[in-house]
Amino acid sequence: MDRRSFLVASAGAAVALGLAAPAPARAATRPRSRFGRYGSPAARLTEHTLYVDAGGAGDFTTVQAAVTAATGSGCTLVIAPGVYRETVAVAAAATELTWIGASEDPRDVVVVYDHANGTPKPGGGTYGTTGSATTTVQADGFTARWITFANDWLRADHPEITGTQAVAIKVQGDRSAFLHCRFLGHQDTLYADSMALGTFARQYFAHCYVEGDVDFVFGRATAVYEQCHFRTLNRTDLAGAPYGFVFAPSTAVANPRGYLVTRSRISSEAPEAYYKLARPWVPGSDTTARPMLTVRDSVLGPGIDAIAPYTNMSDTYPWQSQRFAEYRNTGPGAVVTVQANRPQLTDEEAESATREAYLGDWTPWERC
Repeated sequence: MDRRSFLVASAGAAVALGLAAPAPARAATRPRSRFGRYGSPAARLTEHTLYVDAGGAGDFTTVQAAVTAATGSGCTLVIAPGVYRETVAVAAAATELTWIGASEDPRDVVVVYDHANGTPKPGGGTYGTTGSATTTVQADGFTARWITFANDWLRADHPEITGTQAVAIKVQGDRSAFLHCRFLGHQDTLYADSMALGTFARQYFAHCYVEGDVDFVFGRATAVYEQCHFRTLNRTDLAGAPYGFVFAPSTAVANPRGYLVTRSRISSEAPEAYYKLARPWVPGSDTTARPMLTVRDSVLGPGIDAIAPYTNMSDTYPWQSQRFAEYRNTGPGAVVTVQANRPQLTDEEAESATREAYLGDWTPWERC
């Protein structure tokens, strides 16, 4: 299923398509607010709570307008069900900003656009990978709950474009938390990064769903993915494996913590063994990078190539020289057949591969 078909099933259409059970019948009551239990413009929870509804029942009809109006620190945006087709930028000054999907179902609130790396810009040139992002978050202390972040640009629609990276969200701030969110795209879906090479941004993703094909979780952040579901997509434009790569970290050499995936699972729409678990990204802007990825206590489905789960993005920077490791994974894609191809943590090393060690004095899991 391509992104646009998937999004049709979002934002209230799931019941009509038979993808969700209808709500039980109930006695006639006062109509439920578009904002659920989170108040409304007429019954505002706090003076720093703003309401977004594409249908006009809120303070704003677009997410970006609400973000722009959320001056100062500590604002909350309550977003009513709907598909918000727009690009959104959260500047560094908008600290401690929270987005809440009012229905508490991430399928109902979708922020989506369709720029790709090679998409021509109106003023000339192209957007590039960073510029393709539907949502960009630079502020520290950002939290999102029950939101879908998507980029529905499709290769098949644009055979003339070779820059096919199409980012759903780029996150650069420290203490960025995403709880019960979805991230939909194909190449470069979730860009977990930082504001600068020397800045070690901490990010936390819990109970999230991420899908894509090429390098669809990538960047240099210190990021913990806990109880998340990663899904690799099928492809009809390639004749054989590999179809893509789940993770492509670009951790700075000075950063002792890169990506940690724990108590998660990876499933696939593609044939068995058609995906690599990861490849290291050493970008031209940081040729000293030493990518780091630990996957532990997770279920790796048959879509992952168990014999050779890692590969190089560039032979100049072989994956064996990077910081890749696994620990106590299960599933067909986790079977160790060639020991040299599957570096494993010792029990002692695993004691420091925890969310607490990665995130330090920041404890976002307490708000799950």
